[in-house]
Amino acid sequence: MFHDLISQPLDSDLTFPFIWVPSALQEICSTPRLFPDNPQEGQIKQGILGDCWFLCACAALQKSKHLLDQVIPPGQPSWMDLAYRGCFTCRVWQFGQWVEVTVDDRLPCLGGRLCFSQCQTEDVFWLPLLEKVYAKVYGSYEHLWAGQVADALVDLTGGLAERWSLKDPGRNGDKLSSPRSLKQRTFRRLLDLKDQCVISCSVLSSREGASELGEFHAFIISDVRELRSSLGRKVLLLRILNPWGRRCWRGPWREEGEGWDQLDPEDASQLLSQLQEGEFWVEEEEFIREFDEITISYPITEEGHLQSLYTAKVFRHTQKLPGAWVKGQSAGGCRNNSSFPSNPKFWLRVLEPSEVCIALLQRPRVCQADWAGRILAPPPSQGSRPALSPQSLPGKEYQAVGLHVWKVEKKRVNLPGVLSAPPVASTACHAYDREVHLRCTLSPGYYLVVPSTFLKDAAGHFLLRVFSSGGISLSEIKPASGSASPWEDSSAGEWETVQLQGGWRSGHTAGGSRNFPSYPSNPCFPLSVPPGAGPRSIRVTLRQHCRDSECHPIGFHIFQMPESGWPQGASSLLHLEPLLSCVPHRYSQEVSHLCRLPSGNYKIVPSTYLPDTEGDFTITIATQIDRRPIRSQETLGQLLQEVSFTAVMKR
Repeated sequence: MFHDLISQPLDSDLTFPFIWVPSALQEICSTPRLFPDNPQEGQIKQGILGDCWFLCACAALQKSKHLLDQVIPPGQPSWMDLAYRGCFTCRVWQFGQWVEVTVDDRLPCLGGRLCFSQCQTEDVFWLPLLEKVYAKVYGSYEHLWAGQVADALVDLTGGLAERWSLKDPGRNGDKLSSPRSLKQRTFRRLLDLKDQCVISCSVLSSREGASELGEFHAFIISDVRELRSSLGRKVLLLRILNPWGRRCWRGPWREEGEGWDQLDPEDASQLLSQLQEGEFWVEEEEFIREFDEITISYPITEEGHLQSLYTAKVFRHTQKLPGAWVKGQSAGGCRNNSSFPSNPKFWLRVLEPSEVCIALLQRPRVCQADWAGRILAPPPSQGSRPALSPQSLPGKEYQAVGLHVWKVEKKRVNLPGVLSAPPVASTACHAYDREVHLRCTLSPGYYLVVPSTFLKDAAGHFLLRVFSSGGISLSEIKPASGSASPWEDSSAGEWETVQLQGGWRSGHTAGGSRNFPSYPSNPCFPLSVPPGAGPRSIRVTLRQHCRDSECHPIGFHIFQMPESGWPQGASSLLHLEPLLSCVPHRYSQEVSHLCRLPSGNYKIVPSTYLPDTEGDFTITIATQIDRRPIRSQETLGQLLQEVSFTAVMKR
């Protein structure tokens, strides 16, 4: 969230609501223009509204005429035309579609001058008019106070935007693992992409000696240059534009700073001559130290196709579908929950080897309707500036969401088995972002895509978008009629249940996961499937006896008994491959696995992830039996589950 929390000349005591006067453009300027003749005259300048995040995204329209024409359609009557009626129409991308928004030309003024955004030359008005359009979409100017550059980029382009952390490389999609690789790979991309798309950088918290940058403030990277110093050293410089419109950098590469002595005087003079109002140069080391995050939009071709940030491949194939998490039905939560399989599921068919980007866009949790019935974010508190606490910033109206993708054979799918295996691609974590996405290279075949919230029963609506360099098709998996999930086989017949109790004891039966040589010391429970007509449906549930806040990561494996009998020796179990697994180990009170097993003898081995982790647990084995369900007149024909026998085992 970027909303300029440090003092500025005009807004150090700014509160909402405050008094401003709407003035028609011809009252502000005698000869208004929509666009400038010289691009520098249309350079962005921020007013007293904390919407730097939106203004940084507007720079995307300055880089691309076809994007600008998409948002501000050409051919509209201007002030000098007889057909002019005092209004303009723009388009904003909202939840999968372009929406036309019309506003009049009266803009907020204080003392006869624009008080919010403006262009470098004050008779150019494309920016303040577009800001008014965006304020209308969000409900008011006040609702533009704080936001993410990535969200505004999506709204103005209909594409995608990525955020790269400069302080926590593990959060990035390509999992940069060291500061050195971060520098090499990130700045190489910036050099390659600087002319194709908008690049923004942000400061989340000010550091000593750099307070002039502010905190929660977004900037525009207007240029990236790689040069050689007079000593032959490689020097990478970034030109930064501050939307406040004033230079705020006191580092060695400021004007008349000592950094320029390292360059050839002709190179130094050329770079300094390029600076406009509000711009300054920084070197890469300073940049990484003082800035926290980079936001970059995916390039968009004139045909409207996205282009990969990593390979430059064009995503010529696009599919999108809406969906919802419904409490008690399809809001299964993350993989820590046994209800995860109930989440919405989608088939993605990949027809040829492809680079694929899958994006999950969610609606806000707490919302109101705008003038056109679209969903809006909740307004900030009336009469006060946003508090400094992160919990009070806009954006908390979103759920923590994530994406997982598994490769499957569509005609032969065992959902519990599929979801127990590691996904072929997933988001790094569940994030409180409006949109999360993952990028991967996929071979031809069918894939199961599961979007989820982190918390179980967290309701919400979402839009799933898929961009691919090769042919794809996307379809939703519809639940079976009368059942919350098409994968559950518990609606017919009766289930025989057995409960087995046990515990993990340090030094004895707490062997940990199969990553450790002590694994064979874990408790081991028998499972026998009697002969019958084909495989039996069996659900195995492991529940640890603890409070939610004290849960250990747990899981289990099911081994088939060899004909020669159960192996002897502590290490022999490590060499057996489990038939089925309920892993990865999850921080949950309960994990469960539904499967179909042929007749035979099996062993269930429950474990914690780490050895010597103590705790008590119960294993419940439910086996479907071949008998018609009992109906009871007293319960008006509802199905009864008969417990044929219960066994309790203590170890």
